[in-house]
Amino acid sequence: MTVAAQSKDPIQTLVGDKDPGKVVQPTASLDEVDPGDYDVLIIPGGTLNADTLRQDDTALSIIRDFAGTGRPVAAICHGPWAVLEAGAVKGKSLTSYASLQTDIRNAGGSWSDESVVVDNTGGFTLITSRTPDDLRDFVGAISDAIEV
Repeated sequence: MTVAAQSKDPIQTLVGDKDPGKVVQPTASLDEVDPGDYDVLIIPGGTLNADTLRQDDTALSIIRDFAGTGRPVAAICHGPWAVLEAGAVKGKSLTSYASLQTDIRNAGGSWSDESVVVDNTGGFTLITSRTPDDLRDFVGAISDAIEV
């Protein structure tokens, strides 16, 4: 498993987008990652993190690479923002943090309020979940997708 970020500097996670959580040390920067080396892309949530990722051209390129080569992309909470920005939600069914539903619909996706949504259409599998409360279902769906 690789934890990639915009840089290799330690990342201060946030709980509930405001309280300090664990500090995570990335193992690679996004520009060091060869998407072809991986079977699945997991995009974390969090409002600030997702907003930053959706503005990062390298992150968007990685998402497009996964979608374009038929490998699973999984995103939770606000993570689907980056998938949306990469142009990969049109015609897809997905879920997310509730505040993204209008953005998803405006980008041509179909939003529903479910713990996990797996969409295998359009040439790649998109796995999405709403919040950390849905992690069990989210991780289970990712596991199922990579066991195929």
